[in-house]
Amino acid sequence: MLKRLSVENYALIDKSIIEVHPGFSVITGETGAGKSILLGALGLILGQRADSKALKNQEMKCVVEALFDISNYGLNLFFEEENLDYDDECIIRREILPNGKSRSFINDTPANVSTLKLLGEKLIDIHSQHENLLLNDNHFQLKIVDAIADNEKRLSTYREIYFKYETDKRTLARLREEIARQNANRDYLEFQLKQLQDAALQSEEQETLESEAERLSHSSEIKGSLSKALWLLDENEQSVNQALKDASASLKMAGQYLPEAASLAERLDSCLIETKDIVRELEVKCNDVEVDPNRLDAVNERLDLIYTLEKKHNVDSVAKLLELQNSFDEQLQLLDSGSENVERLEKEIAEQLKTLLSMAGELSVARKELAPKIEDQILDLLHRLGMPNAKLKIDFNELQEPGTNGMDEVNFLFSANKDKTLQPIASIASGGEISRVMLSLKSILSQSSDLPTIILDEIDTGVSGEIADKMGDLMQQMGHNMQVISITHLPQIAAKGATHYKVYKMDDEKSTTSNIKQLTDEERIQEIAQMLSGSILSEAAVNNAKELLRVRK
Repeated sequence: MLKRLSVENYALIDKSIIEVHPGFSVITGETGAGKSILLGALGLILGQRADSKALKNQEMKCVVEALFDISNYGLNLFFEEENLDYDDECIIRREILPNGKSRSFINDTPANVSTLKLLGEKLIDIHSQHENLLLNDNHFQLKIVDAIADNEKRLSTYREIYFKYETDKRTLARLREEIARQNANRDYLEFQLKQLQDAALQSEEQETLESEAERLSHSSEIKGSLSKALWLLDENEQSVNQALKDASASLKMAGQYLPEAASLAERLDSCLIETKDIVRELEVKCNDVEVDPNRLDAVNERLDLIYTLEKKHNVDSVAKLLELQNSFDEQLQLLDSGSENVERLEKEIAEQLKTLLSMAGELSVARKELAPKIEDQILDLLHRLGMPNAKLKIDFNELQEPGTNGMDEVNFLFSANKDKTLQPIASIASGGEISRVMLSLKSILSQSSDLPTIILDEIDTGVSGEIADKMGDLMQQMGHNMQVISITHLPQIAAKGATHYKVYKMDDEKSTTSNIKQLTDEERIQEIAQMLSGSILSEAAVNNAKELLRVRK
């Protein structure tokens, strides 16, 4: 239940604080006084779009704050799911900064606009004048039936499966398209894969072959150089080894008399051992080096294949060719497994459809069972609201396939007169009749809904006199179940409120401001009398206003 609304620097409002009371309250004021401004400010609390143009003073921020008593509405779980601090008294604050940005808070915890909307839907229903047009909408009509039938939990479960069903259907369609596209490409993939597989590539093969080709291309030069080194070291008459032997022998002879010469001889012996070892390796290398034109041709042929494949696939290494080979293989495997995935999804979707049809059937039964009771309740209220000959029928049509709300489409068929056949309400009801039908629906909803507050913005449009009086009675009754606030121009309804607020404008030399205040008993008499007679108060209007207020009590 809304307990207090504070508005600062919004539209024509400098600062205004409204203490709101339980039961049925009314708001009156001249056209243009600012009643719609209050609804706009409250809309910010409920997550509507913020606009810096709404700031009265463009250099200051706008602040709208609402205090709600939520102790009786079981919202603990919602606060827990949204990571918000719960308190029986909930404060929602919205700030609009001069740069157009806005900030939102729930119990002083920052919250995004979507969270405000979710919470707002659980706290307030604002029935604006244009909402009467919704009565022409089949989805709105079905929503009314479901709300009265208390189908919320059943619908929630149904929609979870329905959205999964729709998602899987889209996935299946995409998968089929992808498989069809890739199947058209299968021959190409198989050819490319076979060509790479036949090449039997090895990861480091290119480097090895390039090195071997380099050796084979210069095998004669290599063999000649090795042979010459071998001849210089060991084979000619003045070979290095022979020279080392002779030098060592001479030093050993000198070592008999000069110890340092013996040490040098040992060092030469070490060099001789090393050169002999080098000679042995050179002999092996020499024997290994072959001048083999056939092998060179084979290596070059293999390298040509590798270079051709790299150029064809626009890569620069065997490793990347192998990656492509794996990719082609995986794509072909996907094609092979795609049919299995399609089959699996088709089975899941068939099961989901079976479940949806079953649940839609349960929803339909619940709706149709309750439809006669809803019809009777609406007609009873319409008769009380001055439409004794009204007839209403909730007509059901079955959809071809499941939708968001099941398999039902409903149409409210209506007639206000005895001699008229039932027709869709949008094509036959007048503005005043639609207002009364809508109020009847809101009244029935107030009995079955846990919604704390409903605001009726001139729902009485198109009626007057006795009918207005009866509509006021109905709003009073609704106020026994919930907090009801009616914005009205009709004195008959204004007199029914337990609390009466007035919106008015004030002008000074610099600006115009809009204000709201709760009226005292005497001020109520004056306000209702003015609504009856206009700006010039007559004694008769004052007496009539007193009588209207006396009847309320």
